Amino acid sequence: TKLILLDSLLQETTMKFSFQFSNLYGTVYRTGDLIFTPDGNTVISPVGNKITLFDLKNHKSETLPIESRFNYTSLALSPNGVTLLAVGEDGEIHLISLISRTILHRLRTNRRIVSLKFSPDSKHIALTKENNVFVYKSPGPYTNDYSPFIMEKVLKGAYDETTCITWSDCSRLLAVGAKDMTIRIFSIEKFKNFSVCSLGGMMDPVIGVFFESNSLDCYSVSGGGQLSVWESSIDVDQLEIGDPVKRPKKNVENEDVDPETNEGDVIESDENTDTVSRLIYKRSARHFLRDHIDDTKGRCTLTCADYHQKTKIFVSGFSNGTFMLLSLPDASLIHSLSISEQTIGALSFNPSGDWIAFGCPDLGQLLVWEWQSETYVLKQQGHANGMTCLAYSPDGSLVATGGEDAKVKLWNTSSGFAFVTFSEHESGVSGVCFTPNGKVVLSASLDGTVRAFDLARYRNFKTLTTPRPVQLSCISVDSSGDLIVSGGQDVFEIYLWSLTTGRLVDVLSGHEGPVSAVSFSSSLTSSQLASVSWDKTLKIWDALESNSSRESIELTSEGIGVCWRPDGKEVSVSTLSGQITSFEAKTGAQTGSISGKKDLRMGKGGTDKISAKKKSETAHFTSLCYSADGTCVLAGGTSKFVCIYNVMEKILIKKFEITQNRSFDCMDETINRRKMADFGNLALVEDRSDGTAIKLPGTKAIDMSSRTVRPEVRVSSLRFSPTGRSFSAVSTEGLLVYSLDRHLVFDPYLLETHITPRSIRKLVGNAEFAKAIIASFKLNEKSLIREVFEKVPLSAIDLICRDTPNLYLKKMLNFIGEELEETRHIEFYNAWCKSILMQRGSFIKENSNEFVPVLNHLVKSIARKSENLSKICDHNKFSLKYLLTIGQKRDQMNDGSDVESVASASSLQKKGETDVDMSELKSNWSDNMDSDSEPDGEQMDTDGESDVSDQS
Repeated sequence: TKLILLDSLLQETTMKFSFQFSNLYGTVYRTGDLIFTPDGNTVISPVGNKITLFDLKNHKSETLPIESRFNYTSLALSPNGVTLLAVGEDGEIHLISLISRTILHRLRTNRRIVSLKFSPDSKHIALTKENNVFVYKSPGPYTNDYSPFIMEKVLKGAYDETTCITWSDCSRLLAVGAKDMTIRIFSIEKFKNFSVCSLGGMMDPVIGVFFESNSLDCYSVSGGGQLSVWESSIDVDQLEIGDPVKRPKKNVENEDVDPETNEGDVIESDENTDTVSRLIYKRSARHFLRDHIDDTKGRCTLTCADYHQKTKIFVSGFSNGTFMLLSLPDASLIHSLSISEQTIGALSFNPSGDWIAFGCPDLGQLLVWEWQSETYVLKQQGHANGMTCLAYSPDGSLVATGGEDAKVKLWNTSSGFAFVTFSEHESGVSGVCFTPNGKVVLSASLDGTVRAFDLARYRNFKTLTTPRPVQLSCISVDSSGDLIVSGGQDVFEIYLWSLTTGRLVDVLSGHEGPVSAVSFSSSLTSSQLASVSWDKTLKIWDALESNSSRESIELTSEGIGVCWRPDGKEVSVSTLSGQITSFEAKTGAQTGSISGKKDLRMGKGGTDKISAKKKSETAHFTSLCYSADGTCVLAGGTSKFVCIYNVMEKILIKKFEITQNRSFDCMDETINRRKMADFGNLALVEDRSDGTAIKLPGTKAIDMSSRTVRPEVRVSSLRFSPTGRSFSAVSTEGLLVYSLDRHLVFDPYLLETHITPRSIRKLVGNAEFAKAIIASFKLNEKSLIREVFEKVPLSAIDLICRDTPNLYLKKMLNFIGEELEETRHIEFYNAWCKSILMQRGSFIKENSNEFVPVLNHLVKSIARKSENLSKICDHNKFSLKYLLTIGQKRDQMNDGSDVESVASASSLQKKGETDVDMSELKSNWSDNMDSDSEPDGEQMDTDGESDVSDQS
């Protein structure tokens, strides 16, 4: 019986915690290409080994549910915007469908790929590999072949690594730039008057090559800022298909001819006497872009470039954070602007040429700039040196994060964008939290201050300090929102402030080591405070009493993290030995212990001299968080795994692997033999950027002390959302969000054999709505539940809510909260919500701990809808004022002597921004409509009135 009960408990809990990766916040750009979708409204950005889509029109971000073994470095999008090619650092190419959001095929090249492009006709894919270019047939309807990666050609000739490629508009020619400072133009088909053309004269490796629109003229730009304009001798339609015609042999005296002054040759065909104009290129101009930049040290290099064919605008980015816009072919400067102090790693035009996307890998910055109005369309930046902590707002609509860059950022959970950044701290932020009313964000920092930020005016309105300099390592706030506590890292004391007065209330002494974590009890009636320290003790204080600890509990090892159960009766502690120990708050008795060392397997680093098994003995949890019902605890620490444990049964429920990115260190338990040599591990050999950083003796352009560091994957903070629908983890990758997705699994609830979609619809047809709703919740298909709910008449809602069993109340409220996020039937679902709260409010209050996440979800959905509707109503109100004024002016012009109309119009204009009674507006609107002589005027009036009332 125990085994059966345990098995059922595990199944129910597993379904309850069927979280899937949902989104990635805090990391907007790492390295690689930036591309726009064909409609120009979405930017595709590589974020480590994931890809994020930023919708600029709807102001939302979405991270694709795919993952690579290494960081993505190059992207290419098909002209129809359906197929995406992504290349990792190891040279593995992923063919991704943006419709199904899945990887369709993988191709391993085992070499670094710098650039790849689709042809404009979508029939070919070209990619650079070492000093060659490989051309593949593109799968899809344009080639009538769905076999992926069929190689057609290998283009050779470069003497060094190829760096960039571009297609002509006719998709018949391909230009390739290389580090050997040359550009080679290849043909995909065979032409009589063209085979291969090599363009030289560059003084640095080629960064970009661009063709003109419907022309064979092209531009090339090098890393030194040299822009060359190349003119072709013939047009596109003059290319003749056939076997290439060889040049006639010339005398030795005439062979030494300058190619730049050669105007074009006319050669004889071997088959007939017709003349064929051969395609040759002549450099017509050369410009030096660095002349426009005030670069006193002379170390600025061009890093990226793009060209928009229709507007003939050229943009280039430099290593000092400056970009410039030029009009080609005369290279006249439009404007130049410095957007950062770090290198611009990638830039791209949108299809219309109005917006330019910039990416700065050092700062993790993504910008979209509208160059005509000189304004930002999008400006996002993650934490430069990594995140350290996070906190959810009480309604779950906001997430606050702190980072080692001394900044606090606020993220909107619905859009995924950061909308405010506080940079008042002078050192790394070690902890953040919201007050219970959600109007204030508190942050503790290693600079020794606790700062309070107002979410109404977005300003630092209060700064709390300590009597002497101390590095604060943690922060917490009590249920009243007035008492703030923070622990010291170098001074082993706990400081207590009052937010209302801003004064230091008390200093709690007693710990003999650094204070790792502090936390107020989550109970609304309790003032208890728990703290853990490196002195192997857990202390429980009463914040309202004098300076004395209420209880001191000895731990088996150094304390790292602490968290309270939602009811405030139990506290759990994570220790350096990898254990999670639970204690009863009143008596201090130990109620359970979980050993998590085996669940936190650590990999072997490239420079480690011990095995992964030995290294895993040091693994431990650094962050703990209880689920909303208090049955499970979420834990993460010095590993790539996040674990969910059942506290009562002391068993592992589920384990999440947050990343498979081999670009991080310590991902594998063994070192690949290919990375081993006779003398040991190759990672111990110093790598200076493949030799390019080694300059001539005496030069100081490159800092030779710089080293390449591969960070290890760590989880520094974990939090459940107050809605219970998601949790977030702060890791080396960024802020990872995992949410419940009921569409992935069939999860029935107390299902019976006779319950089917047909029987449920039959109950609805017989007007047995209460039975139909309960049966739909048993089947637990969201679309069917929605169908049943929306067929219930308004008059039956109160009766159904009164007779629904208590077992289904939580599911009903949860469903209503989900629907309110996207539905158009706002009043209908609000009527359901109101009826449930009025009819069953006493039961919900008695079981408040169980219903708190669901109610938070409802509050979040309703508040978001209210905010959106208020904006629409304001817009409609002022639009109606404008239309009424225009209509009255038109009547005045037609009648010529309508004095009252003029007076009312002028009075409306004088009111300006003052609110106008909507009933007055509607009456004016209906009067104007009634005055029309058209027969359908009444119908138009009715529609307009219902529109206004609905939106109000």
